[in-house]
Amino acid sequence: MHIDFHDETKSVPHDYVDLLQRLLIFTAEKEAVSREAEVSVNFVSNKEIQEINRNYRQQNKVTDVISFAMQEKADDELDIVGEDLPLVLGDIVISVDKAKEQAEEYNHSLERELGFLTVHGFLHLLGYDHMKKEDEVEMFQRQEEILGEFGIER
Repeated sequence: MHIDFHDETKSVPHDYVDLLQRLLIFTAEKEAVSREAEVSVNFVSNKEIQEINRNYRQQNKVTDVISFAMQEKADDELDIVGEDLPLVLGDIVISVDKAKEQAEEYNHSLERELGFLTVHGFLHLLGYDHMKKEDEVEMFQRQEEILGEFGIER
């Protein structure tokens, strides 16, 4: 899987990026995602994620992670399939500021919080959501299974 990291905050240590890359590859294997898939992970500030949240989700507030799935199809869109086209899953945007706040609030490491947010965002790209209670239970259970098997515990 091709993963493109962008750290606009210039604050995420390289060893964390390496860990998150391995975690995404592990998650992709667990979810049977093609090795040809592409995803980007963007680390931003609270200010930047609030702007993104306001502009794309009409919610003028800071959030921890936003995913933009490229594989979702609107009702009036055509299905474009080609064997030579890469599977572009989409973008994950993570607020490093919010991740630091939540790591402190939940009394665990920043590494664990970034891992959680990365898996959470990635599962959204794969179609998981938490709009209904049963979907939330399924998604959060899957996140914890993946993080536990990978070795990132609370």
